[in-house]
Amino acid sequence: MIKKLLLLLMLLIGYSQMMIAQDTIRKKTLPILAVIKAQKDTILNSDKKKNDITDYAKGIKIPDLNEVVISGFHLNDSLQTVPAAVSVLTNLQRNNNTDIAPLLNTLPGVQMQSGALNTNRISIRGIGARTTYGTNKIRAFYGNIPLTTGDSETTIEDIDLEAIQKVEVIKGPFSSIYGAGLGGAILIDPKYTLNNGNTAKVSVTAGSFGLLKYTVNYGYATNTGSLNINYHKLQSDGWRDNSSYNREGVTLSGDVFRKEKSRLTYFGNYTYLKAYIPSSVTKQSFNENPKAAAPTWAASKGYEQYNSVMAGLAYEFELAPRLKNATSVFFNNKDSYEPRPFDILSQNSTGYGGRTQFTGRLEPGGLKTTYIAGLEYFRDGYKGHTYENLYQQNNGNGTLQGLPLTGDKQQRHFINAFAQLRVEFTKKLEAQAGVNYNKTAFGLDTTFPTESRNSENHSYKGIVAPQLSLLYKPAKTATVYASVSRGFSLPAISETLTADGTINPNIKPESGYNMEVGSKIYLLNNRLYTDVAVYRMEIKDLLVAQRVGDDQYIGINAGKTLHEGVEWSVRFSHAVAKGFYLTQYASTSVGRYRFMSFNNNGTDYSGNKLTGVPSTKVNAGFTLAMPLKLYLTADYYYTGSLPMNDANTAFADSYNLLNAKIGWSYFRESGLSMGAAFGVNNLTNTHYASMVLVNATGTNPRYYYPGLPVNYYGNVMVSYTF
Repeated sequence: MIKKLLLLLMLLIGYSQMMIAQDTIRKKTLPILAVIKAQKDTILNSDKKKNDITDYAKGIKIPDLNEVVISGFHLNDSLQTVPAAVSVLTNLQRNNNTDIAPLLNTLPGVQMQSGALNTNRISIRGIGARTTYGTNKIRAFYGNIPLTTGDSETTIEDIDLEAIQKVEVIKGPFSSIYGAGLGGAILIDPKYTLNNGNTAKVSVTAGSFGLLKYTVNYGYATNTGSLNINYHKLQSDGWRDNSSYNREGVTLSGDVFRKEKSRLTYFGNYTYLKAYIPSSVTKQSFNENPKAAAPTWAASKGYEQYNSVMAGLAYEFELAPRLKNATSVFFNNKDSYEPRPFDILSQNSTGYGGRTQFTGRLEPGGLKTTYIAGLEYFRDGYKGHTYENLYQQNNGNGTLQGLPLTGDKQQRHFINAFAQLRVEFTKKLEAQAGVNYNKTAFGLDTTFPTESRNSENHSYKGIVAPQLSLLYKPAKTATVYASVSRGFSLPAISETLTADGTINPNIKPESGYNMEVGSKIYLLNNRLYTDVAVYRMEIKDLLVAQRVGDDQYIGINAGKTLHEGVEWSVRFSHAVAKGFYLTQYASTSVGRYRFMSFNNNGTDYSGNKLTGVPSTKVNAGFTLAMPLKLYLTADYYYTGSLPMNDANTAFADSYNLLNAKIGWSYFRESGLSMGAAFGVNNLTNTHYASMVLVNATGTNPRYYYPGLPVNYYGNVMVSYTF
């Protein structure tokens, strides 16, 4: 069955490539169902009616590929001219409207492992693959609000997909703008209301294993401002034991005081989550009873629960004809409670800060020059306590809080100063140079037990991260670039502690230089887009966990890793028959990820494959727009085998996945719009590990998070514009 499906997919792609050569291909630009003109340009030109076409393939008419614009963080305004590997996601309703992992996994070089809706790990080019839980070494922003905490942890999966306009992934340390992020950065644009007037929308998604999500959205816009309010509730029984999930949230976004040369944007998001945790399981359980939760997590009925708030303001204005400023302030708070089999963790963290950025243009000696210079300040505080979990004394009722075990407070703050310069020597040749300076300090107060009270402060040496690139345009629709940049990643505070809980001043941030060459080409009147990137990065001062007790680890700088590989992607759209338009994509990542030198607790792992990352990843898919406003999408994923421990004695098997969706849409500029769709994920019912717990310990280690079997979903949408 799998071979037949793969053969069908290959035939579809092969047929489209033959169509390229035919003289009958129309020269007019055909639509591509994945690209949106950036909302910032649309808002500033709101007198021109633009369609919000990210939902349910509205309308079919979509801008050209070369209209893809990128974040205002960059000097460049288009995907083609940025001298870095950048991927943009715009069709965020391609799957089931609940999970961002299948979308990110279509991008070359990006892997989001997902053990559950609330258990994820994102790695880019192998960076972050060895993280035990969660995501680090990657910076993320929601609008102008950092999603990365002061302790280097990043969570993006709580944001409702239907409240997002687009997602931009920068691969590699484009350090002069983003600061501490070895793997790169993820930029999420909130959804704005684009057209003047009122719009109300309701959508409902239901699926296997008790999946139910509903979203209510209201938008209002005038020539001077806009408002968008989004409420969503997502729940699931979960397909594994102890895996029910419940999340609801409200997102607010818009702008006010909009004028020709200025505007004030605002963002806000509140999330409530309670999600039970099945955790990882042994190989035997993975093969024989993947629905089972880990025994101790099932007995304790372990879960996580939190309330999270984010808010931010950003003011953009023109100081002079060739000088602009964008200044933002932000605040976030997260209050969480997590009963685990070995203890109960209670945490509260609060962060705040600001960022200001000046953008200008000069022409010294006739050279067109653009620059960015700015400053970012971030500070957060953390209070944490652990308590006994007496679930074994609770008559099978799960978690029961006991006496306090530990207590601590943490504070971290940093300053990023950055500057970047773009010089156009000729119409075909330009250069960019940039630098980032980071200064980070933190403090740790042990508050419990009383006899262990202690207070310490530590500051890292200032880190200078330069970046230099050249970009050449051999043709109007083609660019070639080469770049070198330095990236760094700061340790979490817990990684800096010694066995007795004090700060180890000898711990260093991980750092490395990334060297990259690539090209981006548009062909056939912008119906075909392809890009390729070749990179090499060596990371020194690798942070690893050394076991010093039954359940205690300390961080040390123990080695160096090599990350090198090739990424390629292509997207093509054309007419296959009257009324039928086919958009296809394919991407491949082939990498060599190794420990160059790595000695952990007396064991030499030098030369071994890097833990947690596959050397090969292939994705392909298509969207077929048909008469009667019907459309069909399919996505194919191949993930190669990956080592689960540093010793390379255990590997997760490679796997193939196939998702498909068919839908109908009816869209009007004003008045009633409707949509409906039905989809199947894991169409071939593949048994696979959707996430692994790297370097799991014990005589029978629990490496595996079983992936969802075949599952179904349907959704409907009704929208009214007036």
